[in-house]
Amino acid sequence: MLVTEYDVGPGAYGVAVAADGAVWTSLTGRGELARVGPDGQVSRIPLDTGQSRPMVLARGPDDAIWFSRGDGRIGGTDPDGTVSSVPVLTPAGSPYGLCAGPDRTLWYTLMAADRIGRISLDGGSEEFPLPAGSMPSLITAGPDGALWCTLNQASSIGRITPAGEITTYPLPTAGAAPVGIHAAGGAVWFAEIGAGQIGRISADGRIEEYPLPDRSCRPHAVAATPDGGCWATLWAASSVVRLDRDGGLAEEISFQPGSEPHGIALGPGGSVWVALETGSLAHLTP
Repeated sequence: MLVTEYDVGPGAYGVAVAADGAVWTSLTGRGELARVGPDGQVSRIPLDTGQSRPMVLARGPDDAIWFSRGDGRIGGTDPDGTVSSVPVLTPAGSPYGLCAGPDRTLWYTLMAADRIGRISLDGGSEEFPLPAGSMPSLITAGPDGALWCTLNQASSIGRITPAGEITTYPLPTAGAAPVGIHAAGGAVWFAEIGAGQIGRISADGRIEEYPLPDRSCRPHAVAATPDGGCWATLWAASSVVRLDRDGGLAEEISFQPGSEPHGIALGPGGSVWVALETGSLAHLTP
């Protein structure tokens, strides 16, 4: 893979690819978003406060880029770059994970409140409680019409239907502390940051775990691929890996030591975008 890095500023964390081919990232410590246009031009968009702490980004059901904010709000961007935000029902809960749901709403997790919520495009919202102390992290729309999320402190995977019915699946490995999760190609993949493993869960709750060669690599985010495999960022190892549909290690690409890769998203033509906290968006192309 050819690696091209775009300087976006320190603190790059989440990443999402827009409908127009632009790629967005959150600059958490600066209270800004950064955008790399299809022509490679970089622009930064300040939010309404430097304390907004933008985190995870997702392309919404309306094709806009939405993002969670640590100050209790969900933000959104218009095609012209205008940024707005709406509060969640439990602002002190620290919104984090974010994804578009099958019901054309935005689903989010509240790490500090043990809740999952959703916001409709017309402004309506509701939240659903999870087991106390579970710390929901990232969330994804699964192939079964439900939402799947990682429960970091419970070392479990959660499933919630659009009707609000919740099921939890404990992981086989104690202290796995899952964070990233993403579904595509009929599979739901997740990263066990505490165990140095990548996992996969089926619609009936069957779990498989795949240890990585370096168990201290701290896998953070995953991006499932159309062929049934996935990419994952290895935060402590400053690299990304690709697993095939059988969980085998198919490829590893290293960045400069200390790059701290976090968010990851698939682009067109088999390309991959990675947010490096040291200040760049890396574009991996075949």
